[in-house]
Amino acid sequence: MNQRKAGVFLSYVSMFLGYGISIIYTPYMLRKLGMSEYGLYTLVVSTISYLTLMSFGLGAAYIRNYSKYKVKNELIKIDQLNGMFLFVFSCLGILVLVIGSYLSFKVNFIFGNNLSKMELETAKILMFILTLNIALTFPRTVFNVYIQANERFIFSKLLQIFSTVITPIMTILVLVMGFKSKGLASVALLMQVVTFLGSVIYCKKLLEMKIRFDNFDFKLMKNILLFSSFIFINMIIDQINWNVDKILLGRFWGTSMVAVYGIASQLNTYFLVFSTTISSVFIPRVNKMIAENKSNKELTKLLTKIGRIQFMILMLILTGLYIFGKAFISMWAGNDYVDAYYILLILITPLIVPLIQNLGIEIQRAKNKHKFRSIVYLIIAIINISVSIPLSKAYGGIGAATGTAGALIVGNCLIMNIYYHKNLGLNMKYFWKNILSFIPSLVIPIMVGIFINTKIDLNNIINFIISGFVYVVVYLISIFFMGMNQSEKNLIINPIKKLKMGVK
Repeated sequence: MNQRKAGVFLSYVSMFLGYGISIIYTPYMLRKLGMSEYGLYTLVVSTISYLTLMSFGLGAAYIRNYSKYKVKNELIKIDQLNGMFLFVFSCLGILVLVIGSYLSFKVNFIFGNNLSKMELETAKILMFILTLNIALTFPRTVFNVYIQANERFIFSKLLQIFSTVITPIMTILVLVMGFKSKGLASVALLMQVVTFLGSVIYCKKLLEMKIRFDNFDFKLMKNILLFSSFIFINMIIDQINWNVDKILLGRFWGTSMVAVYGIASQLNTYFLVFSTTISSVFIPRVNKMIAENKSNKELTKLLTKIGRIQFMILMLILTGLYIFGKAFISMWAGNDYVDAYYILLILITPLIVPLIQNLGIEIQRAKNKHKFRSIVYLIIAIINISVSIPLSKAYGGIGAATGTAGALIVGNCLIMNIYYHKNLGLNMKYFWKNILSFIPSLVIPIMVGIFINTKIDLNNIINFIISGFVYVVVYLISIFFMGMNQSEKNLIINPIKKLKMGVK
């Protein structure tokens, strides 16, 4: 339990550090790179990220099987599982390296005619460096999921904090030295090597991880591939939803439009991480509950408990973006990127529903009932592409974002809630009754936000900071007294009491 609490705490420390540093160094990076090269870097990253699909979602299968063996205390099978996964992931990493290297020589075909000759040459180098980065993530995954399965969240989050702090510092140094986008890619590769080595040393020295390559279980591997095949489909869907828009914009509009969309996408990613930070530390617990045949009522209560906490945090961010987002982007990235505000709001507004339910995805996987979600999302993702192509061609970034948002509303907000309730056995009426009980506590903050947005010049940095502070205080007070139940209040009150006792 301490590992989970510390994991959540350190995750948010990492996030706030990352966001704080990002606020400082991103404007410098944008101005140092220029809109065109930043757009090119974003475009290449979005394209090469499709190679991550080669993992086939096997990481989730590892935790599921590890949990089964751990409950039965079958330690030798865990050692063999480690060996089997390390062999498979290493082979996949080599395959990624071969495919990525080939693609780096086909940039003309991939990106079309809207890129200059110099941009295409830079794209070729970027793709190769980023391919090396992704190839290393495959064998590293085995050690990461072993740490996660053992619920050693403190180490993994400290390693994440280290990367969060050091990466931007090194990025600034390489930009000062004039290396531009190639420098960014090289820093990412170096940090991948360092964190990889850190994970291996921790697993071998402190967790005493054992790896056995004997008795390769082909039957188990077949079952794992069957289980992971639908997670693989989900990965394809995520790539379509979050990266295909940039590729389309690159072909139809060029790197400048990709740069604007990239800023919105970066902030959208932060929004996603805020939610998954909490739910991620409960993945081993969910798998253990399923392995121990816990009831759907207990699973519903856990989903609701985590969902309520996620809702409180995400609604503060979402409403804050509506009020302060346009002024923030204008001051932070520059007036050339102001359209990112509208793209961002279109993307994140429908996300609030699936993000407060993302623990449900882990329940599906642990129950091996994720097939339906994968098939439905795949169909919707195909529709998303079909709609986004004409929309992005006609309306640029806003059109592309609208196609993605429509897919999220139909798939995540409507269909999956019905599936959770009817087929997975989760009581979604109970879930939404608890979530919607927050609505009265949002009225006062929203009214204050409307007043701030209409009466105060938020482009003035002093006004922006003071107004933002006032809004956060009003929101927290309103949520505490009108929205939180006693258990949630205790999460705040108890640490304060302990702190006071410690001071005395």
